[in-house]
Amino acid sequence: MSDKGMMEKEEIFSKVLRAGRRTYFFDVRSTRADDYYLTITESKKFTNDDGSFYYKKHKIYLYKEDFDGFREILEEMTNFIINEKGEEVISERHQKDFKKEYDEEATETSNSSTAEKFTDVSFDDI
Repeated sequence: MSDKGMMEKEEIFSKVLRAGRRTYFFDVRSTRADDYYLTITESKKFTNDDGSFYYKKHKIYLYKEDFDGFREILEEMTNFIINEKGEEVISERHQKDFKKEYDEEATETSNSSTAEKFTDVSFDDI
């Protein structure tokens, strides 16, 4: 098969969702039998110590016979999350005043019995 024929099959239909360091690619591709399937690729940007970038990619192949089950479970899971936690994003990254539950518990604990166990150490002592 020529490169042009291959390129036409690769670019049937595509959408991109950019989400911070992550980018999601939704691509309709063609099987050898000329049927369609979906690939979902997550690409995440990382920085090397020298400042250069690299990407880690994860890909899911989703075929038509799995669409109904995938859609049902995806909807069930997303509804569960929204019903349990709401639509507001709760994370350290998105909220500057965010405190993790274990940080609050540690603070409460340290203010009581663990405060007596703490020893102040000066770098001069080392």
